[in-house]
Amino acid sequence: MARNLDLTALRSFVAVADAGGVTRAAGFLNLTQSAVSMQLKRLEESLATNLLDRTARQIALTPAGEKLLGYARRMLELNDEVWSRLTDDVYEGEIVLGVPHDIVYPAIPRVLQQFNSEFPRMRVQLISLYTKGLKVAYSRGECDIILTTEDGVSDGGETLKTLPLLWIGAPGGSAWRQRPLRLAFGRHCIFRAGVIRRVEEAGIPWELAVESEMDRAIEATVSADLALNAMLEGTEPPHLERVQHKGALPELPSKKINMYLSDAIKGEAGLRMADLLRQAYDQM
Repeated sequence: MARNLDLTALRSFVAVADAGGVTRAAGFLNLTQSAVSMQLKRLEESLATNLLDRTARQIALTPAGEKLLGYARRMLELNDEVWSRLTDDVYEGEIVLGVPHDIVYPAIPRVLQQFNSEFPRMRVQLISLYTKGLKVAYSRGECDIILTTEDGVSDGGETLKTLPLLWIGAPGGSAWRQRPLRLAFGRHCIFRAGVIRRVEEAGIPWELAVESEMDRAIEATVSADLALNAMLEGTEPPHLERVQHKGALPELPSKKINMYLSDAIKGEAGLRMADLLRQAYDQM
């Protein structure tokens, strides 16, 4: 007797594995949390095995779940390829998306993955610049959609999320204790002036340990515990950590993550990209 796996349940399973939880996966799939949980339950019952370890604080895959994940990805990729080749509504073209380098993770990879599964023939050109450069490119018509990090929002913009800036340093580092306080910022970083202002208002002497246009140079300096940087909450890379300074450093301001959508992007694909970006930052 032939037995068939439910592709919808497999898609929910993969989303949970990628997102690290049912709640985030539900938002990413545009489903309710209970619907995703029910699909996972049916999938486990059909295979007569547990796929998720629910005993830990965060959902993890069981050995059976890890084995299924690779198969599930391949099945969904093949399903999406067949669907895209045989459906009448074919979307082709290009979307130019501009995103500041410091908010690419963790949201943008998931957005690009989901968009590609829905519009496999659409090409997305990702441009990573500082906010000022992105706004200039957008004004020239060189970008279809841009995200920015700003204090406010300009005409035509939409605020997706407001997040606090946090002090970021090397794991277990001591750079935050040094005086003068050593900072590492890019020349065009929009956070730089506000952070320095807060440091000066707190009466803390400071100096720039490195000034570079290369993001890697900034991260390398901070990783070596030679300086501190500031990043939006939830966007720090795994090799750096939030500084637990216990009041020794000033609190930093919040910034808005804004989206600007070109008038040229009014088709279904462009609007779907905008909707995926809204969902991604709403889940942060």
